Amino acid sequence: MSTVGKLIEQKLSAALSPSKIEVIDDSASHAGHAGNPHGRGESHFHVNITSSAFEGKNRVARQRLVNAALREELAGPVHALSMKCSSPDEIQG
Repeated sequence: MSTVGKLIEQKLSAALSPSKIEVIDDSASHAGHAGNPHGRGESHFHVNITSSAFEGKNRVARQRLVNAALREELAGPVHALSMKCSSPDEIQG
């Protein structure tokens, strides 16, 4: 995993105590796009995260929790972040 990807995983783990987290560096698919003009990577990520912190929250509130935890990265090296945020009950049920 990339350096930025590891940092994303560490920050989300600390902020949301997830039962499952997967960070995917999708930068190679965006080579030449804004935020990754030279194809160097570590700019576009997808996160699959399951956390009890999401229980009772709608999609926007969940995304805000993730964005708050990654505020510095989103202001710097991360150009795009997509995410799937689930509560443990949604995964089991």
